[in-house]
Amino acid sequence: MSPYRESAPLTTDWKNFEFDLGDGVATVTFNRPDKLNALTFGTYADLRDLITELLTPKMHELLEFTRMTGAVVTAMREIPIPVIAAVNGTAAGAGTVIALAADFRLLSDTATFAFLFTRVGLAGADMGAADLLPRIVGLGPATELLMLGNRIDAQTAREIGLATEVVPHDDLHTAAGLAQRLADGPAFAYATTKSLLTRELDMDLGAAIELEAITQSLLMHSDDFKEFYDAWHEGRRPNWSGT
Repeated sequence: MSPYRESAPLTTDWKNFEFDLGDGVATVTFNRPDKLNALTFGTYADLRDLITELLTPKMHELLEFTRMTGAVVTAMREIPIPVIAAVNGTAAGAGTVIALAADFRLLSDTATFAFLFTRVGLAGADMGAADLLPRIVGLGPATELLMLGNRIDAQTAREIGLATEVVPHDDLHTAAGLAQRLADGPAFAYATTKSLLTRELDMDLGAAIELEAITQSLLMHSDDFKEFYDAWHEGRRPNWSGT
């Protein structure tokens, strides 16, 4: 462990075990032979608190930061609204993972992607990148991108499935058109589809089919499905309500 600490010294007197620190080595000794050193609720609580103390304040701050950045990605995947990432320049590091978390990625023909984490001595697996990228482009290309940190252009991103669409730089406002199309469409159906895409990634086929069967039967009772049927019968476009 690191002997560096910025504030209060480590607690040395613990109720449920003996603790010693010397030469950067922390030693915890359970000393209840009459109870066969059985772990109690109090022991777990003290261990939790000791481990918290052993992390330096600097480590706490960094962990809070890395968890916060990951929470952004989680929120993007969990929100029941389609998310579009429009990339018009270089998406590097965290920017690439935020784009991964989106449902659609529209790239300018001058855009590039670069997963630079290993280039600065950090793991290429950051903010969920090692989970999201293989699901989008496959394990082989993901390994190359995350481990080597190679920069790829927009056309290559399109070829491996990382980009939904590549458009001329001046036409990137196409993203607004896609956003409006989604906004004018059956929001409930879109939200449910996004949710199932996320949930089924870790399911076997049988469980996924059963979940889809239940979900689809529920949506058949929705206002939007009824509106589609009425609109089709009347020869008009549906007026989606999102319910």
